[in-house]
Amino acid sequence: MSAGSGAGPVGIVLVSHSAAVASAVAELARGLAGGGDLAPVAPAGGTPDGGLGTSAELIRKAAESVDRGAGVAVLVDLGSAVLTVKALLAEGDELPGGTRLVDAPFVEGAVAAVVTASVGGDLDAVTAAASEAYTYRKQ
Repeated sequence: MSAGSGAGPVGIVLVSHSAAVASAVAELARGLAGGGDLAPVAPAGGTPDGGLGTSAELIRKAAESVDRGAGVAVLVDLGSAVLTVKALLAEGDELPGGTRLVDAPFVEGAVAAVVTASVGGDLDAVTAAASEAYTYRKQ
């Protein structure tokens, strides 16, 4: 799905089992993306009572908060977060239209997604940039 005319940037949701981790990765991605008009980013971490886990309700609220009509890229940290997002997508009406689960490393993918969305990349470009983060070598 590409951004339609008049659509804003692709939104990014970062789903972690920990609220602190989701918030920290969102902050890091925003900071590394630089100044200017950044794409909307929302963490969806932990459970509503502050525990470790994932919450369909927190994911749903985060996706709605970043949806600007150009799609929403959802990055996740671990297995059950994947299952929760897949279940929401399977329902068909739980997440904004154009929401996509992105297979990407959580931290590097988040940075790549935010940078790409912030410079106007459509959902396909954001997904590709985040996924390509798997190839980043550290030595």
